[in-house]
Amino acid sequence: MKTLAQSAYAAISICVLLLALPACDYVKQQDKSADLPLRISIFAQQDTDQNLKTNDFSRLLEQKFNVSFDWRTIRYEAAKEKRQISLSSGNYPDAYILTTYIDQFTQADVLRYGKQGIFYPLNDLIDRYAPNIKAAFDREPGLRALNTAPDGNIYGLASFSDCFHCSYPYKLWLNDKWLKKLNLNMPKTTEELRVVLRAFKNGDPNGNGLADEIPLSGSTEDFGVRVLPYLMNGFVYDDDRTYVEVANGQVSLAAITPQWREGLKYVKSLYDEGLIDAGAFTQNADAYKQLGENAGAEILGAGTAMHPAIFVDTGLGNKRGGDYVPVPPLQGPYASYAVYYQSGSTPGAKFAITDKASPDERIALIRIADYLYTPEGQANAEIGKEGLDWRRPLDGEQALDPNIPAQFASIVVQEADIHRNTRWSGMGHFYMPKSYRNSWVQDMDIYSPNGYERRLYQATKLYAGHEPNEVFPMWSIWIDSSNADEESLLQSNMKHEIDESAMAFITGQLDLEKDWGAYVKGIQALGASRYVSILQQAYNRWIVQENTK
Repeated sequence: MKTLAQSAYAAISICVLLLALPACDYVKQQDKSADLPLRISIFAQQDTDQNLKTNDFSRLLEQKFNVSFDWRTIRYEAAKEKRQISLSSGNYPDAYILTTYIDQFTQADVLRYGKQGIFYPLNDLIDRYAPNIKAAFDREPGLRALNTAPDGNIYGLASFSDCFHCSYPYKLWLNDKWLKKLNLNMPKTTEELRVVLRAFKNGDPNGNGLADEIPLSGSTEDFGVRVLPYLMNGFVYDDDRTYVEVANGQVSLAAITPQWREGLKYVKSLYDEGLIDAGAFTQNADAYKQLGENAGAEILGAGTAMHPAIFVDTGLGNKRGGDYVPVPPLQGPYASYAVYYQSGSTPGAKFAITDKASPDERIALIRIADYLYTPEGQANAEIGKEGLDWRRPLDGEQALDPNIPAQFASIVVQEADIHRNTRWSGMGHFYMPKSYRNSWVQDMDIYSPNGYERRLYQATKLYAGHEPNEVFPMWSIWIDSSNADEESLLQSNMKHEIDESAMAFITGQLDLEKDWGAYVKGIQALGASRYVSILQQAYNRWIVQENTK
């Protein structure tokens, strides 16, 4: 027979068990909640042939890091304005992952949003959760400097690509088949180029009996496609960004010099003869490529571009990709320059975490970025799926750099069969050091689809060393935070006015004799002296830093 104490204990035990049931349920619910993926909102630019929601690389990251992306996508058109609106509305996402060559945060943006507390500092996250990023910063001190604001914080990450051919983006590619047919030599001077373009226009090099040849074209976008910088560099250094030159440590504005005016006269003379396609100053990259891939006869004689695949198919089964050869920097009346951007990196940030992200979301986001700092992560992001878009090398295959073991090989397909939604493409460009870029298998035949990078490497050697002795190092300079917003506005206004006026002078809307003085006064009224002064101060600090290394 149970004692009273035993009965009481049994009753208490039952009560405790009954009370514990909800607690057990709560623990189970917590366990289930811990298994649920983190929902992370990301602002990104999306190309017309992409769907980031169904994208294979997006899904790979979701599975690998137990996250679920809430994509806030925009098209490439008006990307800058839409990015700015997303922040000014206050309804911004947990993170931004941008495509540098479409639009990214400027250094002034990074400083502003960092100081406002909108961008979360990444320093501690990198130290604790991103060993690959940390190691990259240790290997590349310049990369750390590129990403570290003057206050010591890392508010975002810029794309890094140790890309030789990207370092000299403004190249001219000439139709070698037409040169040979017309018995012409490769032009070496600005006037010899005029002779070649005239022959392309009037000599019927495509042989169809029609005057349908376009001697020279380009586009309005990035990748070295703008016609003016390549041609202007025979007169004065035109970097197409800051529009400044440096001589004996002194920064000055190139776009108001007599040499700039002479360069515009030269380009206008080509335009007036019909040697430059009018569309070069208005068309986008798609329209540009339609010229190179004209359905009928070959009609494009020359094109400005970082690489020819921008305006003509160079993939498997291409018909014209091998026709275009690089033209070295032309000797003009005053110069023979090539535009130089060190390491192919653009100051600012393509990746940023905002204060909207929770602590767990911040950790997940920096781990995702850290994965993109690995060779495999970069290959998956940039090229696509292993076994579909890229593969491991076969025995005997050689990397671009013969001193580096081959790690990756592209699976070459016809352009129409390229898998567009398996990768992030440019959006996935995070960290591509030389050891990664040069480890891809490249054919020795530079005109084979899988020898393209070797072709670009050889082409770029024609431009290397043609930059001025002193170049404003925009890729590694931070403007002082007290001047950053002012400099950003001045540069934006200056670039807009210089670009618009250049096009107006070339096309005849403005007269280089009558309107030049008013143009110079207009540039000065926009704050040219102040703009140059801010850049001079930044350059002086940079020189001191370089000399103390």
